[in-house]
Amino acid sequence: MSHNTFGHLFRVTTFGESHGVAIGCVVDGCPPLIPLTEADIQRDLDRRRPGQSRFTTQRQEPDRVKILSGVMAHPETAMQVTTGTPIGLLIENTDQRSKDYSDIKDKFRPGHADFTYEAKYGLRDYRGGGRSSARETAMRVAAGAIARKILPEVTVRGALVQIGPHRIDRDKWDWEETGKNPFFCPDKDKAAFFEEYLDGIRKSGSSIGAVLEIVAEGVPAGLGAPIYAKLDADLAAAFMSINAVKGVEIGAGFAAAELSGEENSDEMRMGNQGAKFLSNQAGGILGGISTGQPVVARFAVKPTSSILNPRRTVDRKGGETDILTRGRHDPCVGIRAVPVGEAMMACVLADHFLRHRGQVGR
Repeated sequence: MSHNTFGHLFRVTTFGESHGVAIGCVVDGCPPLIPLTEADIQRDLDRRRPGQSRFTTQRQEPDRVKILSGVMAHPETAMQVTTGTPIGLLIENTDQRSKDYSDIKDKFRPGHADFTYEAKYGLRDYRGGGRSSARETAMRVAAGAIARKILPEVTVRGALVQIGPHRIDRDKWDWEETGKNPFFCPDKDKAAFFEEYLDGIRKSGSSIGAVLEIVAEGVPAGLGAPIYAKLDADLAAAFMSINAVKGVEIGAGFAAAELSGEENSDEMRMGNQGAKFLSNQAGGILGGISTGQPVVARFAVKPTSSILNPRRTVDRKGGETDILTRGRHDPCVGIRAVPVGEAMMACVLADHFLRHRGQVGR
């Protein structure tokens, strides 16, 4: 397995650096005859794009995607559809400011991958982190837009449910609100609080972490497999591969440790559509296989490591020094991770759908 590829039948390989000419990906394994245009992908990319509020990096990237291969006009309908061959996607970088990083090219930024990249490769791309930059996640979002096309009956949505110690009120959860505030927050009142709270964080030159929740509804029962191809295991790996993610939970997650067996077990009864569950502590997955209930996952995003306040560090020659990170950074990088989390959920579900179909034929 390539270090830059994820998925089995629905496979995504990304390439490019934060301050390179472009970033891109190749999506392999997408079935043919699926309608697909650049506009289909652009909708999701526009939700992740930087510079849309004062709470995200002010790097101005239009993130206009180009489809390089894998589609053509259908000879009968003239509609652009997938051909079944690799889909090449490209986004040009237009607002790199490498000079913002010249002062720190020989210093390791605390909390970043600078030290580990140097330890592994013997060099690092100090201009925004290169491959370790969250800029790479734009291509995941692009691939996720294609994955959604494979599962048109599945709805994947994400929301920010916590910033720092402050959690939303779940009784006020409204999916419509996530599109009305810059935080993807489903709680209108908490979104207003977050605005004032993050303003204080931003003006202090610091940053804060967040928790995001991704929910997939309409997932059929049977996706995933026992032991080494569990749906929840692949979801956990996918979410953990996102920049700055430090923890993942499915369903009740860590809270399950506080529940009794009676509270945690999702009891069942017969309904009009067959067996139904009376709760969803399992997050829609039992034994690594989807139950038909909503698949619910949460992940924790650490505070942005690039902050304006000086920190202690060392340089490439082993000298102790201080570092002050300049440039354009998110006070809460978790905000823009919502579309990325949705994309990773969609990609994993599409992959498992194709694997399930290949094994059992339906």
